[in-house]
Amino acid sequence: MSNSNEIYATGRRKTATARVRIFSGSGKIKVNGVDFEQYFEVEALRGFILQPLNVSGTNGQYDVCAVLSGGGKSGQAGALRHGISRALVKADEDLRKVLKNSGMLTRDPREKERKKSGQPGARKRFQFSKR
Repeated sequence: MSNSNEIYATGRRKTATARVRIFSGSGKIKVNGVDFEQYFEVEALRGFILQPLNVSGTNGQYDVCAVLSGGGKSGQAGALRHGISRALVKADEDLRKVLKNSGMLTRDPREKERKKSGQPGARKRFQFSKR
């Protein structure tokens, strides 16, 4: 699956990181050495990942090979989508406008808020008792 005109990009979401490699091909997507339909069983996540290719009209033009680490499946799907978007822009600068307007080049900044001491969670408090 190696090619001389490979384009590398990194995508991130929550604690997940996706190292993405795209090259001209027939539209195959491999994730951690496995076919992406096997890795992401949920149809909604697969559609989410394919958004950059569909919006830019490049579906079936590029093969994608990605290494995902950290986070859960949803965070990894977001990281992969971000990585694919960034790689497509590196491949063709004309796609930047359509991907930017779709919000796919923006890294989602939302992270899990830390748990505070003396509380059961990040925001939740123990029940208040006056007496």
